[in-house]
Amino acid sequence: MAWFGRRRDDAPHEEPFEAEEVRLPDAGDTLDDGAALRPLVQPLGDQERTRIAQALTDLQAEGVDVDDLEALGSALDRAYSAWRDAPDGTRPDHAAIVERYAVGIGEYLERHTDLDWQVVTDVFGTDLSLTEGFKGSFVVVPHNLVAGRWMRGETGWVPAVVGHIVRRRNR
Repeated sequence: MAWFGRRRDDAPHEEPFEAEEVRLPDAGDTLDDGAALRPLVQPLGDQERTRIAQALTDLQAEGVDVDDLEALGSALDRAYSAWRDAPDGTRPDHAAIVERYAVGIGEYLERHTDLDWQVVTDVFGTDLSLTEGFKGSFVVVPHNLVAGRWMRGETGWVPAVVGHIVRRRNR
């Protein structure tokens, strides 16, 4: 008598699993077959202008000077720290904080570089962005800059990262 095994002829019979064949993308494939590789750049509409104006008004109400990169970075760090340290049920909406500071950083770049606010659509979606005119060869998406670092809990990054962009794209 076997304690831990079965004879081969007692094993239940299972049908072999057949996996569906999946085609992996090739180099150069896009997420959308109809998407162009070059970003589509469009001017701001009323909705985007209102969004920018509201965020700048909110930052001004907080006492944030969007022309002072150190002050902008310090204010974002304070906002993140306050959000992080607040009890879970009392935290303000982090998306609204990210929106304000992303627009603040974007406005700083708009004022201090050759980049302009535009609406840019690429294979990843449509974003409020800064780019050089309507060429779309150099695109900065401020929300990606802020949101990615917010998720990782990074602080102190604004002067170095945004300052680097300014040095590369001065007016």
